[in-house]
Amino acid sequence: MATKKTTKSSSSKSSSTTRSSSSNSHWGLNKISMYTIVAIALLYAISMVLSLAGVNAKVVSALQGLATAIMVIIVAILAWKYVRPKQMVWKVLYVLCLLLVIAGVIVPLVV
Repeated sequence: MATKKTTKSSSSKSSSTTRSSSSNSHWGLNKISMYTIVAIALLYAISMVLSLAGVNAKVVSALQGLATAIMVIIVAILAWKYVRPKQMVWKVLYVLCLLLVIAGVIVPLVV
């Protein structure tokens, strides 16, 4: 019985070690989210400084639009990974919502 217990605990140790080392070796969802937040924060900080400096409002809104577009792209990719194996109604809902989000980002920039 003791050997079974030892074998079981050693196998669970090796599997937890494998999981933690494999998650560090590639881009996971958490890492992508963190680097995206850092990039978006930099874009918003630059646009805020330019706005305070009196730079043209079109440049500032373009930077903010770029930041928003990056976030929408990443969220759309992750949402598609969720929707892809689902029924067609989910895919249609995804496309409709994505079109509404894109329109919501573009229309205020144009108008």
